[in-house]
Amino acid sequence: MADKDKDFLEYVVKSLVDTPSAVKIDRKVDEMGVLITLKVDPADMGKIIGRNGNTAKAIRTLLRVVGMKNNARVNLKIEEPEGSTRPSTGGPKSVEEEIDDLKI
Repeated sequence: MADKDKDFLEYVVKSLVDTPSAVKIDRKVDEMGVLITLKVDPADMGKIIGRNGNTAKAIRTLLRVVGMKNNARVNLKIEEPEGSTRPSTGGPKSVEEEIDDLKI
């Protein structure tokens, strides 16, 4: 398998972004499987994430397929650029917040 997953990701991502020279991919293997970390130019972040995260989900799905063909569990981590102003998705709420939302 070597780096087929990394090569595949590099090909896909560089095809999507405006600044392919800024694409950095790091691949680590441990007992949990393969972790691939992706860094792109901050201006290209939206192209990689896509609307509602659909592009990122599709890339992750394709990477898992490449991994399954090679008997490996592949995960993708997309690094946020410094100073990112991604809107908060709310994240997991505390029990108190959930109860307040119920307005009981």
